[in-house]
Amino acid sequence: MRTSGHSIRYSVLLPPLLPLVLCAALALYDPVLLIGYAQAASDWILLRFDWLFSWSCSAFLLLLLVVYLSPLGRTVIGGAGAQRLLSPWRWFAITACTTIATGILFWGIAEPIYHVSAPPPAGVGEPAVFALSTMLLHWTLTPYAIYTVGGLLFALGFYNRRQPFTLSTLLVPLLGERVHRRGGAAIDAICLFALVAGMAASLGAGSLALQGGLAGVLGADAGATPLQLAVLIGAVVLAFSVSAATGLQRGIRMLSNINIIGFILLALFVLAAGPVLDTLRLAGYAAVDFMTTFIPRNLGLDPGIPSDWSHAWTSFYWANWYAWAPITALFLGRLGRGYSVRQFIAVNLLATAAFAACWMVAFGGTALVLDGQSGGLLSTTLATAGPEAVAYVLLGELPGVRIAAAVFLLLLFLSYVTAADSNVSAMSALCVRGIGPDSAEAPVGVKLLWGVVIGTTSWVLVSFAGLDGIRLISTLGGFPAMLLFLLGAVGLGRLVYRSYGAE
Repeated sequence: MRTSGHSIRYSVLLPPLLPLVLCAALALYDPVLLIGYAQAASDWILLRFDWLFSWSCSAFLLLLLVVYLSPLGRTVIGGAGAQRLLSPWRWFAITACTTIATGILFWGIAEPIYHVSAPPPAGVGEPAVFALSTMLLHWTLTPYAIYTVGGLLFALGFYNRRQPFTLSTLLVPLLGERVHRRGGAAIDAICLFALVAGMAASLGAGSLALQGGLAGVLGADAGATPLQLAVLIGAVVLAFSVSAATGLQRGIRMLSNINIIGFILLALFVLAAGPVLDTLRLAGYAAVDFMTTFIPRNLGLDPGIPSDWSHAWTSFYWANWYAWAPITALFLGRLGRGYSVRQFIAVNLLATAAFAACWMVAFGGTALVLDGQSGGLLSTTLATAGPEAVAYVLLGELPGVRIAAAVFLLLLFLSYVTAADSNVSAMSALCVRGIGPDSAEAPVGVKLLWGVVIGTTSWVLVSFAGLDGIRLISTLGGFPAMLLFLLGAVGLGRLVYRSYGAE
């Protein structure tokens, strides 16, 4: 089949659909059984390979430092004279908004309250300091190192070596171009399944947070019914499908600009309107704790943290970031044309990690301080009303709650639309032939297909299996993605080695 000059890669498009349909059907038939299977598979992976998740993430940080300092760092993506797709500001805005999505809005407030409400591991010091330090660990340098390694490999392969728009391009520096003929489609299909499951989890979390906000701000019913979730998810899917149909230069760029400005203004408001001095003091202690414990906690070697806690949180996060990484690499790699490798690392690793850290201080830090000052108000909300209600209780403690909550709801909606837009664009391009540097958009029909698949999967799973079910399923794709990135990282090391010989 051909669509607008592009032929469909059915070997990539069809295989991910079958397991997604089976998961959705099982969620309808017996959600407890689905969660049981997903939990067992997730536990098996994390118990046996948590060390590999942790050590590989740390190795990527070291590799990127080597790349930055090497002659390869001077290489221009696309070659000397390559025209930039985006200005530096728009590049940063799109990168920050499409990689974080609803995560910082939903988990940036709820997660630190989880860490202090359930007793933290003994021997980690002050609970609030540990909670904020853990947020910095889970949301800054380490995850963006994963994204940056993959994005850089794809950018150099796609633009500089004119390789096809496939995930097997990440392996060309190590295995050569034969990798496209041997297993390339299988790699793409596996990673597509992982991403759709991850996007369904993110959309599920976003829809719950939207419903919680509507309940608090507009007086809607407190419980999230399947019909309410269907309406919310349908609205989000419609929005990101329309935006994706307009392409990178219009929909994604416009939404990212609105998003990043809204993020910055809301974070400044929350920080300034809350107990700012206490929050900054807590941030200082957390920053010191983060820096002094970064290596052992990143490697899973901190003796004060038991393995079951590490599996439930840190290893789970690394697996989840890996599940998103392949498709994110394709999208981020496309944005880097015309910039040097060093600039690519500076934006995709350093600038985005700094932005995430500031957000966690503003929201997570303020939430922790207010929870302590109110005698556990947010902790009680988490236990009684769920994580989707915590953000709105936090905003209720600040002046101008109606306006702040409305802005929060709008950003929650737009942030998922922006991230889904970028991922659907990359997913769709992966499913067709003929994508190149000068023709990087897939047909609209393919984008609409993936929008419907993601929305339907999310609604079925979150309505009948709950958020825990789809979060577990989303992490299962992290293991094959990690293996892909490990091989790719070896290839990136070879490029660094060759860059010294080319001087």
